[in-house]
Amino acid sequence: MDAAFTAEQDEMRRTLREILGKRCGPDEVKAAVRTAAGHDRELWRQLSAQLGLPGIAVAEEYGGVGCTPADLALACEETGRVLLPSPLLATAVLAVPLITALGTAAQRSALLPPLAAGGLTAALAVPGPALSTALALTGENAPGEWAGGGRAGGVQAKAGEDGGWRLYGEVAQVLDGHSASLLLVAAHTGGFARSRTLLFLVREDAPGLVRSRQATLDETRPQARVQLRDTPAELLGADTDNAADDAVLAALAATGRAAAAVLAAEAVGAAGQALARTVEYVRQREQFGRPVGSFQAVKHRLADLYVHVQAARSAAYYAAWDPGQGGLALAQALEALRVTAGEAIQLHGGIGFTWEHDAHLYFKRAAADELLFGPVHRLRAHAAHRAGLFTTPQEKVAV
Repeated sequence: MDAAFTAEQDEMRRTLREILGKRCGPDEVKAAVRTAAGHDRELWRQLSAQLGLPGIAVAEEYGGVGCTPADLALACEETGRVLLPSPLLATAVLAVPLITALGTAAQRSALLPPLAAGGLTAALAVPGPALSTALALTGENAPGEWAGGGRAGGVQAKAGEDGGWRLYGEVAQVLDGHSASLLLVAAHTGGFARSRTLLFLVREDAPGLVRSRQATLDETRPQARVQLRDTPAELLGADTDNAADDAVLAALAATGRAAAAVLAAEAVGAAGQALARTVEYVRQREQFGRPVGSFQAVKHRLADLYVHVQAARSAAYYAAWDPGQGGLALAQALEALRVTAGEAIQLHGGIGFTWEHDAHLYFKRAAADELLFGPVHRLRAHAAHRAGLFTTPQEKVAV
């Protein structure tokens, strides 16, 4: 493994940090999340046109930059530093890999170029609070019971006489679901006896589609409730009976591994920035005639935080090179962010607890990401299970 960054990666990081440093101060972030879109549309267009951010990991034949997922993780470390509210996670990290893996040639040609250019945004709609299970981060996603079951609940898909599909049901907690131009909806079909989970494409102007933005703990991660009332949809990929079901679950698991590596890098960026701001504050804040940071107890706490962040950064970089380790890296990064953000509030003293200060934004990001993609102990438990750490010698021989 070569952990050194290339000149192109260093330049991308420098340029992205420069742009975000000018456009994503705490006040700008708070203003952006309170818009109808939940993000700064003009900044999103700039990042798309100038850096090709949504198309970093899209193949050049579809209008993307053609870089590796590691480059996307590196970019997300920078967006995590400023808690950038944008469609990047929902579009480039979750939707694009699924369309690439499952879509037909015609679907890839029609959807990937506008997604890579940033003109089209997408969101993954998974029934219930089961996104981490659907992505196989906290448990196996087969046989697809996380989608609500075939008899009731979740989203049901019914094939029409004209060869099309109709969707019925409701999905909550859809990342950027209120503003995405395209929805990838996980739905059951085949009835209870032959229930299968497939992915369907739903356009923003589809009849019967009702979307409403939800109040969330972390405003920088906008979420929506999506209702599907006899809504026309297009099957993602070709239906080859049971093989299609297996392909969908495998694609979701692969997307989850890559997404975990990206989310780990993003959390590391946020933790590093929270620590940097805390160090800067304790250097300036004086108590008893000397800087707070000069007290040995404060130094020890900051040193512990530095170790947490650096260990998580190493894990995130390794996962970017080997996405199979994404779950463990995400667990370590989320824990580092939660601990660092909590200590940042404490070490800022009274001002750290105020609504005006941005310390609470980092703590909310840590808590919200654990609710969506964790919790940490389940991420670690599932990674240990996959690695066979809890398997007896007899069971290993049997396998």
